[in-house]
Amino acid sequence: MSKKKIQIVRSLPEWGIEPVPQKYQILGFFDYFVLWGDLGMGLLVLLAGSFLSPGLGFFQAFTAIIIGSFVGCILLAAVGLMGSRTHAPTMVLLRSILGIRGSWLPSFFNVIQLIGWTIFEFVVMGMTAVAILKSLFGFGNYYISIIIFAFLVILMGIGGVTAVVRKWLKRYAVWIVILTTAWLTYHIFAGNNISTLLRKAGDGSLSFWSGVDIVIAMPISWLPLIADFNRFAKNDRHAFWGSFWGYFLSNIWLYTVGAVILMTTSITQETIGFIQAVLLSAGSLALLILLVDETKEAWADLYSSAVSTQNIFPHIKQRTLIIFLGIFSLISAMFLNITQYENFLYLIGSIFIPLFAILITDYFFIHKGNIATKELYSRHGLYWFSKGINWLAMSSWVFGILVYQFITRKLPDLGASLPTFVCVSIVYLLFMKLRVIFNEY
Repeated sequence: MSKKKIQIVRSLPEWGIEPVPQKYQILGFFDYFVLWGDLGMGLLVLLAGSFLSPGLGFFQAFTAIIIGSFVGCILLAAVGLMGSRTHAPTMVLLRSILGIRGSWLPSFFNVIQLIGWTIFEFVVMGMTAVAILKSLFGFGNYYISIIIFAFLVILMGIGGVTAVVRKWLKRYAVWIVILTTAWLTYHIFAGNNISTLLRKAGDGSLSFWSGVDIVIAMPISWLPLIADFNRFAKNDRHAFWGSFWGYFLSNIWLYTVGAVILMTTSITQETIGFIQAVLLSAGSLALLILLVDETKEAWADLYSSAVSTQNIFPHIKQRTLIIFLGIFSLISAMFLNITQYENFLYLIGSIFIPLFAILITDYFFIHKGNIATKELYSRHGLYWFSKGINWLAMSSWVFGILVYQFITRKLPDLGASLPTFVCVSIVYLLFMKLRVIFNEY
């Protein structure tokens, strides 16, 4: 790395939600492969994989993991591509379909879900740290543990994207966590009869397409964040494939291991029970390494919550928001227990799947990959629509949420993600076609 790039990595100025200046567009294929590969590897992905068991047998679960990972990662990389072409964050990209003021609503929802994830990460890290300390020394303090990890996460947020990717993830973290996960995988599979595992059937409590939904939910949960990170790309094609392959491979790996852990142990799907199972399978050191690496998920959530807030309040400093939201998440984690989050995954899907179906359809099929980047920041410009809001896109979004909820409640075995995405895309294309026809007359 050149001296100039080293200096850039060390210190980035704050420019908020404005497009990343060209001299800071420095991240390439391997940077994004590492970033999204590492974000796809963590305790929460293992835990999400356990939701596939015991409802699905191994073969069905693995097939659902492959399909869900492919679909989810294609969508994830597609939104990332928009960010690496415009060098604007995700919530700003939504101005192109919802309007400048219209983008405030998903920004609000995104801040809520990201703070929820940050709190959840702190809770899980606190529980995991206590489990490790008790196994080694016979005691552990939950509150001290989450304070330490929250402090690390806030420091990472202040450090910025390029510094975390190149000075921590790329140099050390990703290699350590790969070796640790490989160790865990070996112990899980070596301790069980593989042929018996492959023949093991599910109990039918979960349909195949509901399982696909659970897998899609994890990459989908990153859709509102990805452009915040991929806007630092020096090449949009390299960023697309680096993001896709990094998350695709890690998502398959971790979901599979998580599903197998539950299939081969007598634990419940409670978070603390799952942590104990990982502890017994891989040992304290392996779990400790996974725990330390888990900080990068909380860092990503905290960083993007600040960026999303700036879409509504652009004059507030990013680092100020990171500190404030980080402390708020820490205090909340001390008094809340939100470790039951399967319904949270479905809620996220119901809000963001139809929204990003509209964005992807509008960008790739209607405007053929073009966004007038300068107009995203122009009051009364191209994306001002009607007093800052595009009511046509808003209506399509609400329709999509209702479709998702209807399928989830009335046709749960169908799986809501893919039908909703296709349905909303068709309806939005129809609305846009009709608008063109009416405008001609």
